Amino acid sequence: MKPILKLYRGYANEQELIVMGHVFKPTTAKEYDFQKKNIKNATSVIGMFRIKTQANADVYLEHNKMKIHTKTLNDGYFKFCVPLDQFTRYGWIEYEVSIVHQNETLTTKDSYIRPHKGNLGIISDIDDTFLVSHTLNPLKKLYVLLFKNINKRKIYEDVVTHYQALSTAGRENKEEFNAFFYVSSSEWNLYRFIIKFTELHQLPKAVLLLKDIKTSLKDFFLTGGGNHNHKFDKIKHILEFYPNLEYVLLGDDSQHDAFLYEAICKIFPVTVKAVYIRQTGDSKKDKVTAVLKNLETLKVSVCYFKNSSEAIAHSKMIGIIV
Repeated sequence: MKPILKLYRGYANEQELIVMGHVFKPTTAKEYDFQKKNIKNATSVIGMFRIKTQANADVYLEHNKMKIHTKTLNDGYFKFCVPLDQFTRYGWIEYEVSIVHQNETLTTKDSYIRPHKGNLGIISDIDDTFLVSHTLNPLKKLYVLLFKNINKRKIYEDVVTHYQALSTAGRENKEEFNAFFYVSSSEWNLYRFIIKFTELHQLPKAVLLLKDIKTSLKDFFLTGGGNHNHKFDKIKHILEFYPNLEYVLLGDDSQHDAFLYEAICKIFPVTVKAVYIRQTGDSKKDKVTAVLKNLETLKVSVCYFKNSSEAIAHSKMIGIIV
């Protein structure tokens, strides 16, 4: 049996490339295709949270005719932050990482995005922003995660139309789509599910930034919970990494998105153009409304919407999309 090397989509600016992944211990379990039904789906989903990571594994990045060596952290996660010199390509670019097992080199490929300066940066939450997840009802959320396979999971109406329009806003060249980031309190365990779901529904290709991986059954029942500081840190990192992009932030009112985005807008008063918050309950929340009103005093355009058709109309009104 061989260890498993998983890569995630990376990102680069004018000076630096960041790519990441995990190394997992060998397993006889087959990779789940997310098509099983009912109890078989539940068993497979739980299995994704029982995976065992490989600490201190040697990992090699092939880039720019160089082979760069690092090792995994204690939770099997690795991250390469490497300088980029005189690199002129933009859009999605392939990269290659390898590990060595018993003198055999195991290689995996993925891609990273390097956006043009004039691009929009779109940062979206996942659960209850485009993927119906029932975050406000933890038991229902768990039931849906366990017993609804990828074909049964629901997406909000018109959200794909909105996201595709944001993806191509101001862009003519297909290789130069705007940079999309999906930032979530879900863990890396759900990375493949999220990728498959976004591909199934033709959502824009995006970099995913998720929470630290979980490796036990006890952790599974707390999935997506805890504080959301990691979301704030990751969003702040993106805006610092790409200071020349203008940003659209999309979230929902089931957790803390509005408050996180308010803090981000206060720290980056020039670069956030618009904030979109989906209403997940029967009525708008007063605290969220107050936050968005405050953001308008910072000249951030805001939209608190129930249906994505309202968000589309707003994006057209402010000239982000046509």
